[in-house]
Amino acid sequence: MLHSRLLLYIDEVARCGSIRAAGARLHVAPSAINRQLLLLEKELGEKLFERMPRGMRLTPAGELLLAHARRTMRDYREAVSAMRDLHALPSGEVAIATMTGLASGVVAAATASFRARYPEVRISIRVMSSHDILRAVQNGEADLGLGFNVPPSPQLETCWQLATRLGAVLAPTHPLAPMETIPLARCAAHPLVFADRSMTIHGIIADTFNEAGIKVEPAFRTNSIETMKKLAVSGDAIAFLSKFDMAEERQSGILVFRPVRDRAFSNNILALVRREGHGHGPAGLLFAEEVLGTLESVVRGPVG
Repeated sequence: MLHSRLLLYIDEVARCGSIRAAGARLHVAPSAINRQLLLLEKELGEKLFERMPRGMRLTPAGELLLAHARRTMRDYREAVSAMRDLHALPSGEVAIATMTGLASGVVAAATASFRARYPEVRISIRVMSSHDILRAVQNGEADLGLGFNVPPSPQLETCWQLATRLGAVLAPTHPLAPMETIPLARCAAHPLVFADRSMTIHGIIADTFNEAGIKVEPAFRTNSIETMKKLAVSGDAIAFLSKFDMAEERQSGILVFRPVRDRAFSNNILALVRREGHGHGPAGLLFAEEVLGTLESVVRGPVG
């Protein structure tokens, strides 16, 4: 980025059409402005202004640089304004729409950390399906949305996304836990926990077993991710979840995540979204950064 004072020189000369007039408005010697412009033109290898008998006129290269200068100065002013707002962070509410496993793991962890630093901000966590997350953010009912396979929309801005797969989730004492990756057929020999048909991951799990030619009858079916994790913790059952669904249990060591070796589950896209072009207050921006940091910590997280 060019030096802020030089950006101001370029902008003012373009507005005034004259180095002398720009110098008078900025209270800077015209010779100093001219010297800086000449040095910049030499560095860029492009003329920025045509020096006319009665003033200065931008060249095409100058037009491009002026647009950059004005964008940069506008962004800088907005950043300074946002930083000032941090010292008087308003009380209020930030709402995030998310899915059940993410709500109790990633979002709960981010919320606890955020509230410790910004106790005046209330956080509302709403659990819903991916399509309902889309509608909630579009309609302004939620400031942020975090979910798997949230439908794309020109009204949404993607803050972060990652392709991730389901894997085998099991207790660290499970006979298969020492393996770094687990063949799907080895899972079939143990009690399995399947999502019921109301959940998107049911189709992903069932289709993967069918495509592998492995006939299984799950011991448990549930639409509760919390129940899936409890069943895996309490015995030799295996659940199939994303590592983001069991981030807290993985961190504490009560569950481990193992990729499936020979027949990978199809990709899920986990995304953090917000409304495109919508005014984002300091609290919402800060909370989005907190959630991002928590997501990245899961990506970098423990091997188990």
